[in-house]
Amino acid sequence: MAGLAVVAAAGMIVDDRVLVGVPIWSKPLKFAVSFAAYGLTLAWMLSRRPAPSRAGTWAAHTVVVTGLIEMSVIVGQTLRGRRSHFNVETPLDRGLFLTMGGTIGALWVATLVIAVLLFRTRLGDRPTTWAIRLGALIALAGLLLGGLMLLPTPEQQARRAAGLVSTVVGAHGVGVPDGGPTMPLTGWNTTGGDLRVPHFVGMHALQALPLLLYGIEALARRRARLRDERVRLRLVLTAAGFLTGLLALVTWQALRGQALLHPDPATLVALAALVAATATGGCAALRTPRTPDTDAHQPTRTMEPTG
Repeated sequence: MAGLAVVAAAGMIVDDRVLVGVPIWSKPLKFAVSFAAYGLTLAWMLSRRPAPSRAGTWAAHTVVVTGLIEMSVIVGQTLRGRRSHFNVETPLDRGLFLTMGGTIGALWVATLVIAVLLFRTRLGDRPTTWAIRLGALIALAGLLLGGLMLLPTPEQQARRAAGLVSTVVGAHGVGVPDGGPTMPLTGWNTTGGDLRVPHFVGMHALQALPLLLYGIEALARRRARLRDERVRLRLVLTAAGFLTGLLALVTWQALRGQALLHPDPATLVALAALVAATATGGCAALRTPRTPDTDAHQPTRTMEPTG
C-alpha cells in the first residue's frame, strides 16, 4: 500500500484527468494511505497479544486479501477512467462494485474478530489495553457507518420509481450531488452533507487513542500526576467518550445535509456541550487518586470518654 501510494501520487502529477470533480488518482492515493495505516495499526495491536492464534492469523490474512482486492478494483477502474464506487452502468462496473461490497463486508468481520481477541487478553497496562480496545470498537462503528453511502439517494429512488435505469446507486453527499465544491486533500463536500466524514472519524479512532496515550506517557516524564496508571486510564476513557460523541455529532450533521465547515446553531450547541463535557471529564481525570497509603497517613479522630 505504501508503494501504491507513491504510484498514485505520481499519477496525480502526470495524469490530468478529472472524475466526479476531483483528480482521478486522488481516490487510489487516499485509499492506499488509509489501508497502510489500517494494516499497520492492526498488526501492532495483534502483536500486543502474548501468543498468536488461528483466529487472529485468519483475521489478519483476511484484512490483507480484502485490501488487495479492493485496491485492485479501484486502480483498475482508475486506469479505465471509470468510477469504482456506486457505478452500475455496465455489467462489468456492477460486478466490480458488488465485489468491493463483499470485500468490505469481509474486512469488517475480520476486524470484529480482531476486536474480540483484543478483549480476551491483557495488552499491557490498563490504559494501553483500553486505548486499543476502545479504538477498535469505535473503528468498527465508523466502518459500519460507511454502509450509509450505499443507500439510494431520493433522486435515484425517484428514477427507479419512474422506471428509469440508474447508472449510479448510492453517494457520498447528502442533499447535494457528488462532484461539487470540495475541501482540499479530503475531498469532502463543502455545500452539503458528506458521509465520508463520520466514516473517517470512526475509522481513525483506531490510531487516535493509542497515539493520545503515547503523548500522555511522554508528558508523564515532566508531570508526576500523569505517572499514575489510574489517571492515564481516566484520560483514555474521557478521550474515547469524546470520539464517540464526535462520531455521533458528525453523523447527525451529515445526515441533515449540512457541510462540515458550515454548521448551524444546533450543531454548534451540540459541539460546545461535547467539548464542555470532555473538559470536565479531563479535569476530573487529573485529580490525584486517593490510595490506601495516603489514607493510612491521615490523622484519625478518637472518641474521648466523657464524664
